Amino acid sequence: MVNQQPTSLIHTTIGKIAIYQKEVDSNKIPFIFLHGVYFDHHLWDKVIDSVNDRTIIALDMPLHGLSKEITKNDWSLNDCADMLLEILDHLKIAKVIAVGHSWGSMTILRAASKQPERFENVLLCNMPFLAATKKQKITFVLQHSMLIFRNFYTKQVAKALFGKTLFKENPSLIEDLKRPMNLLSNAQIKQTDKAVIIDAEDASELIKNLKVRAIALKGVEDYVPAPPNIETIVIGGGHISPLEKPDEILSLVKKISN
Repeated sequence: MVNQQPTSLIHTTIGKIAIYQKEVDSNKIPFIFLHGVYFDHHLWDKVIDSVNDRTIIALDMPLHGLSKEITKNDWSLNDCADMLLEILDHLKIAKVIAVGHSWGSMTILRAASKQPERFENVLLCNMPFLAATKKQKITFVLQHSMLIFRNFYTKQVAKALFGKTLFKENPSLIEDLKRPMNLLSNAQIKQTDKAVIIDAEDASELIKNLKVRAIALKGVEDYVPAPPNIETIVIGGGHISPLEKPDEILSLVKKISN
């Protein structure tokens, strides 16, 4: 999906969210794709371009990409879940197959826990589900002090998120991070990290009680553990599987659509 301009801007309780649609005349259940922190809907381009048998929706998460008109200042992951359900209501979509990366997976998990009947299947890629430790919270605060050195900060983020071997073999992967990250102000990065990572509540019970068919995926060098009670596929790379291993993601996307 190479859309540079959104199909529509949908009003939600968080604010206006940029939506990108690839419409197909099909009775098959649509896909919806949600990206992770610092990226935008283009994270999924390689996967989406290979799916042509049903309608596909992708979106820019709050503050990211072209979803800049965010009116709620203290939004949380639960607000993101409500936002996703509001988008489905606006588009008059009764049920979807949802695919998420990191923050997107965290959002899908919460939305599917609230309204499981809206989700046929879910693919949860690289999903952090544990609450941040005190040490991790302090580390983020210290890292934010380095945001004034944006290039340095971005390089450190890339080293932390991409698998070391793959990143060494393909250092150009950092360009796929720089482009969307450069659309974020320092304040927007801090706000997103606070809502999505620092203040995120443990979601283990949501996973255990999930009533929707789910498959999880993580990189072998990913910092997130395998979620409990969910079939988890481990592949090469680190935390950015949609960029590091798009073919493996596509294979699982096809699996959950059957």
